[in-house]
Amino acid sequence: MVAEIKAAPRQFLPEDFTITTWEALEPYFIDLVERPVVSGVELEKWMKDSSELEAVISEDACWRQIRMTCDTENKSLEEAFTFFVMEIQPKIQPYADQLNRKLIDNPLTKELDQKQYFTYLRGVKKSIDLFRLENIPIQAELSVLAQQYGVISGKMSVTVNGKEYTLQQASKFLEHHDRSLREEVYMKIQGRRYEDREQLNELYTTLIKKRHEVALNAGFENYRDYKFVEMGRFDYTKEDAFAFHEAVKLHVVPLVAEIYKKKKSDLGLDTLRPWDTEAEPEGVKPLHPFNTGDELLEKTIECFRQLRPYFADCLATMKDMGRLDLESRKGKAPGGYNCPLAETGAPFIFMNAAGQMHDVTTMVHEGGHAVHSFLAHPLELSAFKEYPMEIAEVASMSMELFSMDYWHTFFNSEEELVRARLHQLERVITIFPWIAIIDKFQHWVYEHPNHTPEERAEKWLEINDEFSTGVLDLSGLEEFRKFGWQRQLHLFEVPFYYIEYGIAQLGAIGMWMQYKENKELALDNYMKALSLGGTRTLPELYAEAGISFDLGPNRVKTLMEFVRTELSKLQ
Repeated sequence: MVAEIKAAPRQFLPEDFTITTWEALEPYFIDLVERPVVSGVELEKWMKDSSELEAVISEDACWRQIRMTCDTENKSLEEAFTFFVMEIQPKIQPYADQLNRKLIDNPLTKELDQKQYFTYLRGVKKSIDLFRLENIPIQAELSVLAQQYGVISGKMSVTVNGKEYTLQQASKFLEHHDRSLREEVYMKIQGRRYEDREQLNELYTTLIKKRHEVALNAGFENYRDYKFVEMGRFDYTKEDAFAFHEAVKLHVVPLVAEIYKKKKSDLGLDTLRPWDTEAEPEGVKPLHPFNTGDELLEKTIECFRQLRPYFADCLATMKDMGRLDLESRKGKAPGGYNCPLAETGAPFIFMNAAGQMHDVTTMVHEGGHAVHSFLAHPLELSAFKEYPMEIAEVASMSMELFSMDYWHTFFNSEEELVRARLHQLERVITIFPWIAIIDKFQHWVYEHPNHTPEERAEKWLEINDEFSTGVLDLSGLEEFRKFGWQRQLHLFEVPFYYIEYGIAQLGAIGMWMQYKENKELALDNYMKALSLGGTRTLPELYAEAGISFDLGPNRVKTLMEFVRTELSKLQ
């Protein structure tokens, strides 16, 4: 199987058409709304044309966002993005609703293959139920406001040893054996974030208020209930999320405590502080798997090639197409993502690499997303390629675990390789409490939309304490801790998108268990499930991958015991 990817020739829009004005775009919507659809052949053509228009618009919007996040200081890029979300997107939505209704109301739709179209039509009906004209301008404003988080964060930097670093770059000093340097850098990073706490507080308050208004307009009691429907969470409920929080407390937090106690012992410390958790003991150099973004990419391609050549071909194709921006720099938005590009197919990977171990994890993670984009691209309709995040993150997190067998491409010695794998498995465990904290915090935030910033800070600390191991000494950091939530971009940009990481991490561990038993079967199941895109329900996609969709405490316990066993083999 070769990772070839190409855009299908346009059949509806001119090949050279680009989105410049609403006036140029609107005729294509009018055509679709007014076109008679009275036969199966006409329905198929109408759906393909709708899909093509959707793909062109989606890719245009994605490029505007990509370019803006790559350079937050370029005002023209920000203006291009803002123009789309304020002037184009709001005008599309009423037409999109008309097209949704035209599809659902057409008797011929009932004759479509229900296995192939079930999830798509379910999503269309959901969109019809949620659509409200009065929400269009609010949602446009929310899109612009959410991007301000990246603008504010992209300007943050600190000076260490006389040199300026982005916060991502500065975090590499937290691995240094010099404890006083670690503390100095940690306090500088926290202090820099603290400077903008009120600006971010005000931004979040505004976002909460407007999101609540959207929910009320759509007939929901709160934004959480609205968002569960909007995100297509058909296969689990808020009660399942609450059960997940409790399972993490019960079966994961004790393992995190063990990891922290061992770290404290390895470092020879009386107390473990936040600036110690990533540190290496005296005489042990921090892992330095690469120097440049180009080197990171080449090593990842080689790693993927040894795992399965198709995976490497995906990244090599993206390299040839200029679909990566990997290194951290000032003026670049924080974080990392893989952005699917609906028409041309090959996605774009954005990240902030600074030569650290977690950059390798991010690269193979986003690489897993990229493979998913490639595998789903041949599906006939754009909507088929819109898979749930709970399977999208299985694609990325499984790749982190699968690829560990080939991480020698990044490291020169067996000792470094073992340390890297230990780091990864510890991270698999330690990320769960943070996921549960962020998710539980969001439930409270939107159940109590009129809370004050002081109440928000108090609740944040309370939830953090619920998941505390008792090992980490946080004394004297209370003021910084109140605003710890501000470093999580998902709260600002993609609300409620976070528990997916926890659900998918469980799925990824299940995939890794399967991989340990039969590598080729696990990789075949992985590719088979991802190639289905969003054409099956979540439980069905998990079943195709050979794993179960289960957030319950017993499943969490089983998976944590497996990871703990694998961890002990490396220690």
